[in-house]
Amino acid sequence: MKPAIQSNAPARRQRGITLFGLLFWAVIVGAVAVLLMKLFPAVNEYRTILSVVNAVSKSGASSVQEVRTAFEQRKSVEYGIESITSKDLEITKDNDKIVIGFAYDKEIELFDPVYLVIKFKGHSR
Repeated sequence: MKPAIQSNAPARRQRGITLFGLLFWAVIVGAVAVLLMKLFPAVNEYRTILSVVNAVSKSGASSVQEVRTAFEQRKSVEYGIESITSKDLEITKDNDKIVIGFAYDKEIELFDPVYLVIKFKGHSR
């Protein structure tokens, strides 16, 4: 039998993540993922409204009523516009060009009774 070899070198410290560290980061990443999943529909609706407003302003409508009618027609075709109607549009003229503006607030329930309020605002190009 060979004698056991003893080393005078210091023991190497183990490196890695602990279970508590793993759980901490899992909770953080999970909370951010849930927040992003709840925010995505609101941001997607804003982008849809903005694209519809830009399309209506380029459509050649010349009166306020024509703009409102065109917006309602496009809104009925587009999926997901629920926050505003044609009555919420601010329609102005700038150098013989129609500018359509809008602003609205969106409440997103994070968990009862906590809500996130986002104020969206935009106008046609």
